[in-house]
Amino acid sequence: MSAALTLATTEHFARLDALVAAFHAEEGIALSDEARAAGLQPLLDGIPHGVAYLIGPPRAPIGYVVVTFGWSIEFGGMDGFVDEIYIRPGVRGRGIATEVLLALPRALGDAGVKALHLEVGSENATAQRLYARAGFRLRDGYHLMTRML
Repeated sequence: MSAALTLATTEHFARLDALVAAFHAEEGIALSDEARAAGLQPLLDGIPHGVAYLIGPPRAPIGYVVVTFGWSIEFGGMDGFVDEIYIRPGVRGRGIATEVLLALPRALGDAGVKALHLEVGSENATAQRLYARAGFRLRDGYHLMTRML
């Protein structure tokens, strides 16, 4: 099984949308089809605020990862946030997500990204171990906080 990454474009919308819908169903994220498309389509159209990658063969992807971009004085420039990462249940546990999370910093670092962040549930020990294997660390004294607008 390969963790090869393909930059998703408009031609990949249907396959990516199906994967995102599966992830959202698994995580209990309630989002209409229209709202999901509104979040995905600009990424596929090439907006500068983020990218979506298909994991595995583009014709039959086994997952996806979305990274959004921001700017940080503290980190010295552009930073990225792993917004979503999903591997189909049938192929989990084979090191694919670890391989993706190890490859992303190399690729994004070459493009000028200075730091890569992600969010993990405090009770999700499996994901915490995965992210730690890929080099992510908790920042002492910091918590992600959100205000919905």
